[in-house]
Amino acid sequence: MKLDWRAGLGVVVSGGLLWLALRSVSIGDVVAALRNANPWLFLLCAIVATCIFPLRAIRWRSILAPVAGDIPFGPLWRSTAVGMMVNNLVPARAGEVARAFALTREVPRVPFTTALASLAVDRIFDAIVLLGLMFGAMLSPSFPRGATVAGMTVSQFASVGMTGVLALLAVSWLAVLMPARVIALVRTVVRAIVPRLEARLVAIAEQGLGGLAVLRDGRRFVAVAWWALVHWLVHALALWIGFLAVGLDAPFSAALFLQGVLGFAVALPSTPGFVGVFEYASAKGLAVYGVSETLALSWAFGYHALSFVPITLFGLVYLVRLGVKLGDIQGAVARERDVQAAREAFATPSDEGARP
Repeated sequence: MKLDWRAGLGVVVSGGLLWLALRSVSIGDVVAALRNANPWLFLLCAIVATCIFPLRAIRWRSILAPVAGDIPFGPLWRSTAVGMMVNNLVPARAGEVARAFALTREVPRVPFTTALASLAVDRIFDAIVLLGLMFGAMLSPSFPRGATVAGMTVSQFASVGMTGVLALLAVSWLAVLMPARVIALVRTVVRAIVPRLEARLVAIAEQGLGGLAVLRDGRRFVAVAWWALVHWLVHALALWIGFLAVGLDAPFSAALFLQGVLGFAVALPSTPGFVGVFEYASAKGLAVYGVSETLALSWAFGYHALSFVPITLFGLVYLVRLGVKLGDIQGAVARERDVQAAREAFATPSDEGARP
């Protein structure tokens, strides 16, 4: 994959946060805590953490069904593994593109753009469930009162995020109910601001609306939401088992809270695998529960390494079996851009004449 300024920024952010996380602790103490950890609990933690990816594949099938029909579990699971592996090894967050591309190789009837649009919906459900569980953890009697994150009370921090996510869901639902009006609005705004990109941006909006088709079916919407909830409860269970492995005394609700913090953190630019970002956010999130930086970082390094390895190996195996190279994924992105550019370049005279 080609490196660009985004990859460079990710290296800077990851390096800076890793330095901040480690500057006030002894590396020797962190290593000693890891050596004293229970290896069997850490092994169980890695197994449970890997189970979230098949669950994500099941949810993806429900999202794609309205626009792509019923897809077998196998291709969805293998494509998910490939995408997560790419996120772990390649800069610039190329995992979503890789996941969509791998699916189109196994299930050619699914257009690349449709697969990509469905992943945007996947992330909307992630955000809603993550923040909902995080807010629920704050209501637990075990949640420390008066705690702050980034200068705000934790309840304020979560409330702002929850409001934004619910607003996004509302906008998405309106888009599904009134797609023609949304496209017309996008076209009007783009013409006024960047008319040269009209064809490209309108096409992206149309693809996004196609991915939101799951919101039209109440039963399917509930199914997607259910699998998202199961996914994140299993993920929190993996975090909590890791707590037990290093002797970290924190309730299960702390895992629900921490995964919400991590969800915000990994949105930052970072190196592949979120190195540094994960460790810094873990230390800050667990500090709310009074966990020492040394113990929090021993958990973070142990969990991060053990959850990284299995899905990366699965993804590499499936990528080889597909006969796909990382360069093929980059080429898929380039081809999609070329298609959009061609649509723009060959806009009809009548379309051009219609512009104010």
